[in-house]
Amino acid sequence: MRARLGIRAVAILAIMALGACGGIFGGSGKDPKLLNVRSASRSPDEFMVLPTKPLQLPEDLASLPDPTPGGTNLTDPTPEADAIAALGGRPDRGSAGNGALVSHAARFGMTQDIRQVLAAEDLQYRRDHDGRLLERYFSVNVYYRAYEPMTLDQYAELARWRAAGVKTVGAPPAEVLNAE
Repeated sequence: MRARLGIRAVAILAIMALGACGGIFGGSGKDPKLLNVRSASRSPDEFMVLPTKPLQLPEDLASLPDPTPGGTNLTDPTPEADAIAALGGRPDRGSAGNGALVSHAARFGMTQDIRQVLAAEDLQYRRDHDGRLLERYFSVNVYYRAYEPMTLDQYAELARWRAAGVKTVGAPPAEVLNAE
């Protein structure tokens, strides 16, 4: 009886050890999911519902323009202006402000491939902080612990700015936030 129990325990440990090498429990070849958020209900996703204009079939399909990725189309000729108007802005002023913002942000230079560089660095960081074997197996969230070194301490930052003489907005006491 004890021998059977020992064999089973060794077999389970061997399976878990092999799973830690990759594949079964989310090894290093995959995109690590640090934040395991799934809806338990079958309700619709309210963010997937988009107010789109009705599609129209042109009389002559040969007269359709070539597709332009990221460009306009017959149904949505001005998608950015429509989005600005939907958010309460003024579509006629959207592009001029964008140019000024971009030029101000790029005044010290910019890297053209910053999105690709950050995506690669973040993927490597998530692979390095993918959680322990049982955390991956039981889908435990390790997101907050993985990114904790990058978290800003809002109260220390508030005290630093106030000590420098900068007027800041009020913040709730730390005790109120920790009680929730």
